[in-house]
Amino acid sequence: KAAEPGSSSTSNSQFVNRSAQEHLLYIQEKVNPILEALVTAVLLERPEDPSYFMLKWLCEQTKSLDGGDNSGGRGISTAEEIGTIRKEIGRLKERKAILLGQQAIRDGKADDVKSDTTKADEEEDEEDDEDISDALPEPPKYNRGPRQSVSAEAYGQWNQKNDFVAPVYEKSDEQKARIEKCLERSFLFSGLEKEELETIVLACKEKTVDAGVRIIDQGDDGESMFVIEEGKLDCLKKTDDEEKVVKACTVGDVFGELALLYNCPRAASVECKERAMLWELDRETFNRIVKDAAMRKRDRYSEFLRKVPLFANIDQYEMMTIADAVKVETHSQDECIIKQGDMGETFFITLEGECIAKKVLVDGQPPQQMMTHKVGDHFGELALLRNEPRAASVYAGSPHVKLLCLDRKTFKRLLGPLEDILRREAQRYEVAATS
Repeated sequence: KAAEPGSSSTSNSQFVNRSAQEHLLYIQEKVNPILEALVTAVLLERPEDPSYFMLKWLCEQTKSLDGGDNSGGRGISTAEEIGTIRKEIGRLKERKAILLGQQAIRDGKADDVKSDTTKADEEEDEEDDEDISDALPEPPKYNRGPRQSVSAEAYGQWNQKNDFVAPVYEKSDEQKARIEKCLERSFLFSGLEKEELETIVLACKEKTVDAGVRIIDQGDDGESMFVIEEGKLDCLKKTDDEEKVVKACTVGDVFGELALLYNCPRAASVECKERAMLWELDRETFNRIVKDAAMRKRDRYSEFLRKVPLFANIDQYEMMTIADAVKVETHSQDECIIKQGDMGETFFITLEGECIAKKVLVDGQPPQQMMTHKVGDHFGELALLRNEPRAASVYAGSPHVKLLCLDRKTFKRLLGPLEDILRREAQRYEVAATS
């Protein structure tokens, strides 16, 4: 019967679907049993030549199934067929070896050519580098105008980063104390270790400037920063071809440090209104101590804070933010760190040594020891969480105690997500009080 118009595609679809089902059924019923038996035999025997073993096994299975006649009427025995197959396998292996040898020869020649080319290119590059290096002068110092981006300090053949020893300029103890006090007010220096701050103070060089002298020109590269010991200076900024005083600098002020920190041009000019005595810190010392100290501090305190259970679930960015924000305090044996009844403004984490918490339980009676804060322990959070006076006093329990500190504002900003954990952990103080 002729097919009706439009029925061809439907019939083909049914045929395809039916064929796929039939193929699947054929594989399941006919092929899979043979393959499973073959794989089982290979795994049991583990032959050195699996391909020959599988061919032999299949021939033997065919012989047993066909009553010994597997030649298809050609009069060829199983042994003869296996021999023929083995010869064919041997011929193919030889052919494979020849092809691999030819490929190796071609690869070897290519490598030689590539090696010669690479060596020639390297020698040419070295010659070019030598020409460039010989012809390249030290970068000139000139006013380049505003730059489009802020970059790190660049080091190259003309600006090698070698071992560094900070300069030392002798000063009286009074001068050292004044410089240190000025620097501590700047966020850049407030996080320095005591030894690092002392190095910076000793590296400051005295500079006397007469009235009317311009110390810094807007747009110039920053080569040093200054601390004002005596005198008054004006900070001037040029906009629309007009220069205006934007700030007056007096004794104790620090200026010029931002151009060093961000490696950018001077944002404004500075001019003396009257004779001034300044302390000047050079770029190299600033970079090697202040910048490097900031990076070392972040790495060191991040690594330490990761080991503190309180910060176990804080992500990397938050950890680095806290590491940047913490300041360091040092205390000697029996020195009072916080006093019972005072208003709390600081949160502490023990970095080195031990601290002992003591509390006056009955007025007029000596304080009782409540607990010991070891490395990694924190204290002082209750007064910040509850806005209450200190519930106990804490003293240094070791000859040398070093603490990481966060002020109230930073504590609230950075540790807000941990407030629930801190409140739960506050129960440890109640347990210590009842034990």
